[in-house]
Amino acid sequence: MAEERKFENKGRFDKNRNQDAHRVNDRIFAKEVRVIADGVEPAVYPIAKALEMAREMELDLVEISPNAVPPVCKLVDYKKFLYDQKKKQKEIKAKAQKVEVKEIRFGPNTDEHDFDFKVKHAIKFINEGSKVKAFVFFKGRAIVFKDRGEILLLRMAQALEDIAVVESMPKLEGKKMIMFLTPKKKK
Repeated sequence: MAEERKFENKGRFDKNRNQDAHRVNDRIFAKEVRVIADGVEPAVYPIAKALEMAREMELDLVEISPNAVPPVCKLVDYKKFLYDQKKKQKEIKAKAQKVEVKEIRFGPNTDEHDFDFKVKHAIKFINEGSKVKAFVFFKGRAIVFKDRGEILLLRMAQALEDIAVVESMPKLEGKKMIMFLTPKKKK
C-alpha cells in the first residue's frame, strides 16, 4: 500500500497569498459588522446586508479591524486597496532614515599619534551622519588598565564635543569598554 503524500504550498508561488492578510467578502465570519465606505453612513449591519451592499456597489467587503467589536469592514475595490497599502509601506520605508554605526577600536596603551588619527576618522564618520561606537579592547592581563581605557574614551568624547553627543558613557562589557557617539542635530 502506497501512502499518498500531501504537498503544501508554503505561499511562495501562491497567487492568493495577499488574501490571507485580510478577510474578504464570504471569508468574513462575524454575524454583524461595522461598515464604512464613501457615500455610506458608518453603521452596524448584519453580514448578509453588508455583502449585499458590496455587490450592489460592485465592490469588495474587506475586514479592516478584525479585533474590534463588531469587526470593522470597508467597501473598497480589494486590488486597489492592496495597491494603496503597498504604496504607503514603500513611502514609509523611503522616509525612514538608516543610521550606520561605525566602529573605532583602541588599545589601552594607544599612542598620542594613533589617538589623533582615530579621532580624525571619527570626525569624518560623524560629519557623514553615522553613529560612532568607540571601544577599548583589553587583551589578556591588560584588563588591569580599565582606568586608562575610560580616560581614553572620555578624551575622545571631549575632542568631539563640538560635533557629537555622547549617547552612552563608557561602560565595560566583557573585555571591551564601549562608548557611543551620535552627531549633534543641526539647527
